[in-house]
Amino acid sequence: MTNQRKKIILNEILFWKQNKLLPEHYCDFLAALYAEGEAIEEMEPILHHKQAVLPSEKRKIRLLMLGLCIGVMALLVLYFTIPALMLLLTIVIGGLAVTLFIVAFRTVQKHREIVVPILHLLAAILLFSMSIQMYSAYFDGNNLALFCLVAANCLIWLWSGIKMKLLYFTVSGILGLLALIGYYIFRLT
Repeated sequence: MTNQRKKIILNEILFWKQNKLLPEHYCDFLAALYAEGEAIEEMEPILHHKQAVLPSEKRKIRLLMLGLCIGVMALLVLYFTIPALMLLLTIVIGGLAVTLFIVAFRTVQKHREIVVPILHLLAAILLFSMSIQMYSAYFDGNNLALFCLVAANCLIWLWSGIKMKLLYFTVSGILGLLALIGYYIFRLT
């Protein structure tokens, strides 16, 4: 086994030991086993337990999600403040929303639960923002168009929630539709 692989495995064992994922005597046994009879102190120094693979991967995913959230917010600010770029940004935002839904669907299959809701919510926000911007650009003042666009978003959320078994989308779709129906009934009286 290469020295690099030994270091990675020993770092993982150290991480398990320090976070009490395995009993200490198991970790000592595994460390001695993977050190192949060498004293652990004689090998290259083992890095800090935070450099183990699992925490490092989680940090990378958190930083990626933070960057993605900041990027989406910046894109939305540009979208609502620079009307000259509306058509281009509409295409970009629509493509990004579809891409986020696809990535979220594929990520669900890899069981990364923390990433999936963020991707779904960012895609839903982008789609809703795109709908509102299109309303204000093309149908300003037409309440029926706004009603239809919001209802379409709620139906997409409801369909996504039922299809992908996501409670937060199902509830959002139902509550949105109920709010629209309540507003419509309240406005008639």
